[in-house]
Amino acid sequence: MLRQIQPVEASEFRSVMRGFATGVTVAAADSGDGPTGTTMNSFTSVSLEPPLVLFCIGCGSRTWPVVERAGCFAVSFLCADQEPLARRFAAPGVDRFAGQEVVTAATGSPVLAEAAGFVDCRMVDAAELGDHRVVVGLVVAAGCLRDAKPLVFADGGYGSV
Repeated sequence: MLRQIQPVEASEFRSVMRGFATGVTVAAADSGDGPTGTTMNSFTSVSLEPPLVLFCIGCGSRTWPVVERAGCFAVSFLCADQEPLARRFAAPGVDRFAGQEVVTAATGSPVLAEAAGFVDCRMVDAAELGDHRVVVGLVVAAGCLRDAKPLVFADGGYGSV
């Protein structure tokens, strides 16, 4: 007989997840009113055939409606020397793209020119789960932009490997 397991409290879950290191990315889109993007570490590859990726974005994010309208997005992989950029794209009320060199991907999505690499995607699915949306994209273009160590996030802070 299986015993009933209660869900973990949010504070305990956050505390445990601090021990899991993730890469740091910026997901961005442009639906015609200028680029918008946000820092995220909930990004992963899903499938090689076809090439699929996913990221999770807060339901209250200002970036999500732009991704939804555009139907596409690009994810830039940040380098170890780009912690200030990660913090900027996570900060509310700032022009996150001001002063940033951006290149336009095949879908029209913005890519940070100084990132380590990127994937450019057409959105194929999105589902609201808990307080986030899980967004799945078909990769239509990808590339390495510079040879640098990746920026990682663990234990509440940034670092590199």
